Amino acid sequence: MQTNFIRNFSIIAHIDHGKSTLADRLLELTGTVEKRKMRAQMLDRMELEREKGITIKLKPVALNYQYKNQKYLLNLIDTPGHTDFNYEVERSLEVCEGAILLVDASQGVQAQTLANFYLAKNLGLKIIPVINKIDLPNADLAKTTVELKKLMDCSDEEILKISAKTGAGVEELLCKIVEQIPAPIFVGTGQRPVPTVIFDSFYDDFFGVVAIVRIWHGEIKKGDQLKIIFGEFETEIKAEEIGVFKPEMQVKNSLQAGEVGYIKTGLKDISRCGAGSIIFNLQDSVGTGHCPIPTRNIPQSLIFSQFYPKNKDDNKKLREALDKLKLNDASLNFEPVHSEVLGFGFNCGFLGVLHMEIIKERLSREFDLDLILTQPIVEYHIFLRNGSQKVARSAQSMPAKSEISRIEEPMAEARIFTPAKFLGPVMELFGKKRGIYKNIEYLTQEQVVLTFEVPLAELISGTLDSLKSVSAGYASLKYQRAGYKESDLVKLEILVHKQVVPAFSRIVPRVSADSTARVLVKKIKSIFPRQMFSLAIQAQADGRIIAREDLSAMSKDVTAKLYGGDRTRKDKLLKKQKKGKKRLSAMGKVDIPSRVFFEVVKM
Repeated sequence: MQTNFIRNFSIIAHIDHGKSTLADRLLELTGTVEKRKMRAQMLDRMELEREKGITIKLKPVALNYQYKNQKYLLNLIDTPGHTDFNYEVERSLEVCEGAILLVDASQGVQAQTLANFYLAKNLGLKIIPVINKIDLPNADLAKTTVELKKLMDCSDEEILKISAKTGAGVEELLCKIVEQIPAPIFVGTGQRPVPTVIFDSFYDDFFGVVAIVRIWHGEIKKGDQLKIIFGEFETEIKAEEIGVFKPEMQVKNSLQAGEVGYIKTGLKDISRCGAGSIIFNLQDSVGTGHCPIPTRNIPQSLIFSQFYPKNKDDNKKLREALDKLKLNDASLNFEPVHSEVLGFGFNCGFLGVLHMEIIKERLSREFDLDLILTQPIVEYHIFLRNGSQKVARSAQSMPAKSEISRIEEPMAEARIFTPAKFLGPVMELFGKKRGIYKNIEYLTQEQVVLTFEVPLAELISGTLDSLKSVSAGYASLKYQRAGYKESDLVKLEILVHKQVVPAFSRIVPRVSADSTARVLVKKIKSIFPRQMFSLAIQAQADGRIIAREDLSAMSKDVTAKLYGGDRTRKDKLLKKQKKGKKRLSAMGKVDIPSRVFFEVVKM
């Protein structure tokens, strides 16, 4: 098909604003999927996506649409809405010429609406503003229109009103896609980007790496000899099979400039191909030297958690599973670690708590791995008295207090979208989270945007749930890195029977160390099995004990066998038992059951 009749676009929105439902209607109206085969969230193929009702992975689909007696190919790339998957959105938008900005009529402009809008705008895409869910009883079209007009500097007439659920207005939206989104660019001669870019990929046990590509220039046919450039690797492969998604994979003879599709590479070594790879067709007369290779900014991990297999023989299996997940999730990072108690595992970096939970669930479901996860932690910069600097991604790696000159923790700029009536509770919440107030902006009289500078560690420790609680579910949060700042932090250590247990250690603000310590030792006491002798469970910070709980010894009635006689016989047995427990306490060693570790690391 000629590039003049191709349109590449994405749907971007805040979470739960109706992206997947709109994608369903587009599939239905274009006849891409038969009505009898339609189901809700058609493009969300992952079981986890359907359970949680969110999009996790970007998915392309080719739609055929006839407009004014002309056939058009519309390549839709469905994107996630949660802030933890912003990297997926960016990868999708980079291969598009346009985007549909979808806003819920009952909620209006939210945190991710703003973030995705500026992402698309900075990439120079044509943005079509759309208000969704106009059929809802609580839809406020007037307020949402005002917010969109202010955000995009557009007129009322430019904003489409639709219901993705009922299909109202979706046909008009299809027309706008053809009319307003430009045809694929950079497909001619002269200055142009590389011929083909891999913007996502996945692993197939039979075919190896399957690359999802956008063809910028030229053509790729089945059987063509290709060169894949990924980082320092250059690998020649044969295009085993090529095709498009409709939404299942459909084989084609060729992919031409402007198209989005897949290539089965046959590669089994997943380290030689991934998101950001460049493909050159060796049949093309244009050499690789004429095409500048773009650089992709891989996002830095915000939080870290150590993953250990419960079955210690599964370490190799875990490594292979992480490699396969990283193939289509470049934001996932990991490195080997070892724990004296938990064995070998991997310290994994994520873009947020939801990202971490999704990876854990995928490892469990797709690779049948039973895992232990440590509490997520941010990356601290430790400045030592000898002038050197150290990065700490776990409490165990934090040096002794005597060696530390200062500690810097990562900060985040948090933007909170909330109805004005919840302004007080939201400000109080972020005050408790060590937040520093920066700014307030009124989108309308009823909707405000608060800006705080907050330690990243506070944001990942239940802040979103607390925000939903104090705002009756109406507030939303968007945050981004804002550098490092010196903070008064302390390493909190747990001692069981006067021995430090490194796996229980954590880094906490000094002001909340006492309260955190009391909660932690009480929790450990409640789950720790009783021993033959009494046990002290303590918490210390800076070498000072700040919390303690005592677990009483298991009791045995040594006088049960007695019958009759005077009191001295009973006292003699009790005294002997007491001396035995005292001796055992001095000599005894405590073996901490794995169940206790499982419970504590989840806190």
